[in-house]
Amino acid sequence: MPEISRRALGALVGGGAVGAVAGTATRAEAVPSERPFRARPGAGSGRRPNVLVILGDDLGWADLSSYGAPHIRTPNLDRLARQGVRFTDAYSGSSTCSPTRFSLYTGRYPGRTKGGLAEPVADTSQGLDPNHPTLASLLKKAGYSTALIGKWHCGWLPDYSPTKSGWDEFFGNFGGVLEYFSKLGQLGDYDLYEGDAEYKDLRYYTTVLTERAVEYVGRDHDRPWLLNLNFTTPHWPWLAEGDEETGAEIAAKIRAATSRAEVSKALNHYDGGSVAKYTQMVESLDAAVGEVLGALRRSGQEENTVVLFASDNGGERWSYLWPLSGQKFSLQEGGIRVPTILRWPARVDGSQVSHEPNFSPDWTATLLELAGARPDPAYPLDGTSLAGYLLRGERLPERDLFWRVRDNRALRRGNWKYYQGADGKDHLYDLAADAREQADLAPDRPELLARLKTAWEKTAHTLLPYPD
Repeated sequence: MPEISRRALGALVGGGAVGAVAGTATRAEAVPSERPFRARPGAGSGRRPNVLVILGDDLGWADLSSYGAPHIRTPNLDRLARQGVRFTDAYSGSSTCSPTRFSLYTGRYPGRTKGGLAEPVADTSQGLDPNHPTLASLLKKAGYSTALIGKWHCGWLPDYSPTKSGWDEFFGNFGGVLEYFSKLGQLGDYDLYEGDAEYKDLRYYTTVLTERAVEYVGRDHDRPWLLNLNFTTPHWPWLAEGDEETGAEIAAKIRAATSRAEVSKALNHYDGGSVAKYTQMVESLDAAVGEVLGALRRSGQEENTVVLFASDNGGERWSYLWPLSGQKFSLQEGGIRVPTILRWPARVDGSQVSHEPNFSPDWTATLLELAGARPDPAYPLDGTSLAGYLLRGERLPERDLFWRVRDNRALRRGNWKYYQGADGKDHLYDLAADAREQADLAPDRPELLARLKTAWEKTAHTLLPYPD
């Protein structure tokens, strides 16, 4: 009998994290009948699809039951995975909120733009240059309606806004975090806007965003549309529906704060949260996604709408990340590997799993190609389109996935990963055998380490330097 690879075995038994991380046994029943990805060439009507991009916030790689969480139930996202493709080796563009959003919106490394050097954006002087082309502006130029609902985190008014960067409509928060009921954010001010005007709604934020998204997808659209739906769930503070009293205590601390540091301390909620509370938050995110997808189905647009679900970076203190090491802020796997699901019934079969490495800028390039839009040649993309792979079964070109943050560097080439942490020590890992990044092969493979390090430095030299 021929030897079966770990990856093939994971696909045969149906997945959870079994198909995702070689040698790891967890919840094989999570995604029944999951099979290796195979394109369906020639399918579809040729009509341009709607595009719905849904981001969770600080959602860890294994925080969904379909990715191995033993204690969190996410039936709606698991159903989305059964109807589409679950990616096991998908990554965010960076290890914190706003740099990843820069990379997704622009299709380029965060370090290509001044605002992307902020990790994350923390004051009104930083943001996404309105003159820089974005996924929204390029799709708008190609005839799409565009909207962003939820967390922007790429700069504040008056200089920065989604409506200045290609989105026709904006409803959400400008900053990176807010208290879920009062809507007080990281600058200490009220942070819920419709366009450029404050919008008063003191209900639980996930509920408010869900209602807006349901309304948007249910409209009688006269042309294809892009909706970026950016939840803040399950980002701290650790609040679920019904936690108004705890939210009021946090809001009181924010109002009484005399410095940004005190505001941040209140929102960080270091004295709150629990595994149970985090579970509630993730499950509320799943329910919200279910409501939006239900509205999409009722609208009759489900068949020809590309739905992409992902997280903006790895998980935080309550996330379930096993077997990965590291978390948000780190370029170890736990800080950048994220759950990612794609569904497009008209063109892509369901119940599939893909182990192809990819990251946020790739999805920008992919969505542009699927929508028939072209990148701006003056701002070349750093991502590689997956459209040929998804629709025609083409092999993805050999390429490196690159990350740079102030205290970490990383590059993935095939199954090999070069990583350097804050201590300045170089590491080399074989992710196919060691996704936990514990067996450092740098001493054994010095030539390979040198090649990957040189490749990282070559790309890094093309980026803007960090300010002192």
